[in-house]
Amino acid sequence: MPFILSLDEGTTSARAALYDYEAKRISLAAVPTVSHFPHPGWVEQDAALIWQSQLQAARNTLGLADVAPAEVHAIGVTNQRETTVVWDRATGTPVAPAIVWQCRRTAARCRELSAHAAKITRKSGLVVDAYFSGTKIEWILDNVDGARAKAENGDLLFGNVDTWLIWNLTAGRVHVTDPTNASRTMLFNLAAGDWDEELLGLLRVPRAMLPKVVSSSAVIGHTDAAVFGAEVPIAGIAGDQQAALAGQACFSKGLSKNTYGTGCFALLHAGDTEPISENRLLATRAASTTAQAQFAVEGSIFIAGAAVQWLRDKAGLIASAPETEAIAASIPNTGGVYMVPAFVGLGAPHWDAEARAEITGLTLGAGRAEIVRATLESMAYQTRELIQAMEADSGTRLAELRVDGGAAANNFLMQFQADILDRPVVRPADPETTALGAAFLAGLATGYWKSVSEVEAFWKVERRFEPGMAASARDSLWSGWQRAVAKARTTC
Repeated sequence: MPFILSLDEGTTSARAALYDYEAKRISLAAVPTVSHFPHPGWVEQDAALIWQSQLQAARNTLGLADVAPAEVHAIGVTNQRETTVVWDRATGTPVAPAIVWQCRRTAARCRELSAHAAKITRKSGLVVDAYFSGTKIEWILDNVDGARAKAENGDLLFGNVDTWLIWNLTAGRVHVTDPTNASRTMLFNLAAGDWDEELLGLLRVPRAMLPKVVSSSAVIGHTDAAVFGAEVPIAGIAGDQQAALAGQACFSKGLSKNTYGTGCFALLHAGDTEPISENRLLATRAASTTAQAQFAVEGSIFIAGAAVQWLRDKAGLIASAPETEAIAASIPNTGGVYMVPAFVGLGAPHWDAEARAEITGLTLGAGRAEIVRATLESMAYQTRELIQAMEADSGTRLAELRVDGGAAANNFLMQFQADILDRPVVRPADPETTALGAAFLAGLATGYWKSVSEVEAFWKVERRFEPGMAASARDSLWSGWQRAVAKARTTC
């Protein structure tokens, strides 16, 4: 049997995975990507290096499995969302560094747009925030010499990372995105399934530079023969969080997952009805395997695993992320220490762009272990905020939370998540659910797998974490977290 190749370009690494017919991962390779921070709150990456890293990861994956490109049945693409690339149509050269989803440089512009907030939310499902691609595109056009005129003439192209990768994979022949990525731009009409002329006008983004919106699960082109040595169908596209939703076999209404990556992202599948959040969550598109549009409710946390990276690279408190589990478990509690990781503001449900990180409750008895444990616990507290908002919106109590992402391997964190959430936490056998979801979409589009029910059967549980904390302890910890967040916030 041939294989499915999944390209998974994330914030800290470009990964590629190869799957067989039973959805078993045959090989995996990763190549680091580097972010740059030229000013406080700014986050950039070199778009050319993003492409080169992803290409190298794919070639390494095929080499590890000793699989020839001709043996690849189809390719699925998944990506860090909202990260914005603008490039020259003729040369393929980016006109500026890619502006990463975490970047806050357009926060002031978003405040200017507050008068239009209700309209933007009604049409796009999003709140007005620098997180999304729309104001990033506008910033590039206004701050790169000659960019706006070239864009209006049709000489510049925009894409989130999915579009940029596919454009390079096809040697510039295919300029597309899918609804899951388009719905993260603040320019996409969620109900209509296309770019919204009024939102384009509001953000001064020429339609000529936007990619065509195609299905998440369909053959949209083939790789150029020079890329891998064979022309391989590209048949799946989804932003990383929607891909993870598919990889967790959450194809139907009411199923949910949480990904613990650089940020933390909880999604609840909403079926074919566009959701409306009363609790400052986002309405977005879920990946669909049919012509019927699918939706999701999403809560986005900007900093999760990135806070552990800060402990390692900036604070020097750890040498590697895995050691945090033993450090956290070495003490019974944090002694009242809380870490609010608002390094680039707070996402859902607060949406406070000016909030900044704080460590509260420090005493002379607090040290390295307390800060490390508080950093892990912050991911669980923030996730509880999202789940509470989702339950309030849906009127339904969550039965369990399916988890994935790098930090989901941390047993201390997963148990604390179950305890503070008071819900079971379920970790799958294959933690690479983002790559797996992209593979599912590509395989379903090409007949490699025949139905959604077939791929749902591939999802297996590795471990369940059951809540065991006393209600009084849970309530006390939660009250402390709420007080700590209030101190970090600039608006209430």
